[in-house]
Amino acid sequence: MGNSFGHLFRITTYGESHGGGVGVVIDGCPPQLEISAAEIQFELDRRRPGQSKITTPRKETDTCEILSGVFEGKTLGTSISIFVPNKDTRPQDYSEMAVKYRPSHADATYDAKYGIRNWQGGGRSSARETIGRVAAGAIAKKILKQVANVDIVGYVKRIHDLEGIVDPHTITLEQVESNIVRCPDSECAQRMIEKIELIRREGDSIGGVVECVARNVPKGLGEPVFDKLEADLAKGVMSLPASKGFEIGSGFAGTLLTGSEHNDEFYLDDTGTVRTTTNRSGGIQGGITNGESIILRVAFKPTATIRKEQRTVTSTGEETILAAKGRHDPCVLPRAVPMVEAMVALVLCDHLLRHQGQCHTLKP
Repeated sequence: MGNSFGHLFRITTYGESHGGGVGVVIDGCPPQLEISAAEIQFELDRRRPGQSKITTPRKETDTCEILSGVFEGKTLGTSISIFVPNKDTRPQDYSEMAVKYRPSHADATYDAKYGIRNWQGGGRSSARETIGRVAAGAIAKKILKQVANVDIVGYVKRIHDLEGIVDPHTITLEQVESNIVRCPDSECAQRMIEKIELIRREGDSIGGVVECVARNVPKGLGEPVFDKLEADLAKGVMSLPASKGFEIGSGFAGTLLTGSEHNDEFYLDDTGTVRTTTNRSGGIQGGITNGESIILRVAFKPTATIRKEQRTVTSTGEETILAAKGRHDPCVLPRAVPMVEAMVALVLCDHLLRHQGQCHTLKP
C-alpha cells in the first residue's frame, strides 16, 4: 500500500531486486518538458551498482527505457512509465536467507507483516527499489531547474568517524563526482576510501551522513500544518533504505544555543529583498521556504547484510548462525548521494506545483 509518494507530482515504484526488473510510474508531470532517456540515465549511472571498488560488485548497466508519457522528446502530461531490467541476478546466493533472518534487515518484519516474502536479495526491501526514485528525480530536477533555476547537490559529509569539510554554498556536482566516495574534501575522501576497503576485507560494514543543499529555492513552498516542507523532506529521505536520522539547518546542534544565538535576523539586500544574516533555519521557517538555501543531513546505518558470523533465528523459530552471502555495499553512502538528491527533488517539485496551483490561480 505504501508504494506511492507525492501529491500533484506523484510517483509509484515497482519491482524486486532479483525479479524481472524495477521501475516507476510518474503522474502529474507538466506537458512539453523536454526530457530524454540519456538525462535520466546520467542519474541512474551515479546510483548503479558495480561503479567502483568500494561498492557492491553486482554488474548492472541499469539501462532505462521510457515506455510511455514522452513523445518526440517531450512529456505529454500523461503518466510516464520508466523500466529498468535486472540482468545480473544471482538468487541462489540467498538460499540460506530463505529461512535465516538477517540481523537488522527486513526479513523478519516482512514475514511478520505479510506472512510471505521474496528472499531473493531482499525483494522489495532491497535498495534496488530506489532506481525508480532516482529516475523520477531526474525529471523533477529538470522541472525545478527550468522553472526556478533550483540547484540540488548532495555529497558524503561523514563516513564512520571521518568528516569532510565542505561549503554547501559553493559545492558543485563536478567536485562531488571527482572521487568514488563522493566527498568533495579530497584529503578526507582518500581516508574514507581506505577505511571502506578495510571494512570490506573484514566482512563488515560502516555508515555515515549525506548532506544535501538545494539552492535558489523560491519562497513560499510548503503546506502547513501537516505538510510543512521539512516534514515532507524528512518523510522522503527517511523512506530510503538504511536511513536512520534527519536534520535540517542547525539540527540537533541548535539545541545547545539560546534563542538570541539561534534566531536568523532579517535584513534587506541591495535589491530590497528580505534575507537572513544566518541560516540556522535551513531555508525553512514555519514549514515554508524563505528563499535561503535548504541544507539537510541524512544519517545512514551500516549495511545490514555482512559476511561476519552473527546470531539469528530461522523462520521456523530455531536459533542459528548466519554469515550472509551475496553482493552488498560495505558502505551505502557513495550510492546514497543521488538517492537523497532525488527525494529532495521529488518533494520540492511536488510542492512547487502545489504552490503554483493554490497561490497563483487567482493572481491577476
